[in-house]
Amino acid sequence: MLMGILFCVCLIAANLFATKQIAIGAISVTGGVLIFPVSYIVNDCVCEVWGYRKARLLIWTGFAMNFFFVLMGALCDIIPAAPYYENSEGFHAVFGLAPRVAAASFLAFLVGSFMNAYVMSRMKISSQGKRFSLRAIISSLVGETIDSLIFFPLALGGIVPWEAMPQLVFWQVVLKTAYEIAVLPITIRIIRYVKKHEDTDVYDHGISYSPWKVKNI
Repeated sequence: MLMGILFCVCLIAANLFATKQIAIGAISVTGGVLIFPVSYIVNDCVCEVWGYRKARLLIWTGFAMNFFFVLMGALCDIIPAAPYYENSEGFHAVFGLAPRVAAASFLAFLVGSFMNAYVMSRMKISSQGKRFSLRAIISSLVGETIDSLIFFPLALGGIVPWEAMPQLVFWQVVLKTAYEIAVLPITIRIIRYVKKHEDTDVYDHGISYSPWKVKNI
């Protein structure tokens, strides 16, 4: 439950933070880079402890909550402001997410998250539960790369110059993956504690990896 709450909060916060461009040294990225990688860390934790089927439920729950938040934000943005309210422009900048950006965000999240969980699950079986650090890094690298390759061209193609797009995608992937590597010691300790506390360590033998079988938990 706590993992699910954190996962949903990270996705919603990433949408809000992404409305600001920040500079990390000479690199410009969206503010979402500060928190979005945490969702992949949670995804890894859930998949490692409870298996792909629970991760699948987590991903669809996060998608539904994020969609609900964006929908309600858009509705609130459309409703006329009170006569004394003077911050409509600022509110629109944060909550008036363009349909193109929203669609790109949702698609990138779903594909990237499911690929992260799939790689994590398959590598756990093939390694017989060993080398978690390697599995976490590779699965996150795959998921983050696919997420960025889908999101930025679909959301910002034609707005950001195409010649600048590869560099933008590259640095997003590098920074997010470096973030997860930096907190890996904490992730490992959390997983060890949760496995011991829950007395659970699932291996996904003989399951369906279809993202659509949400009820199969």
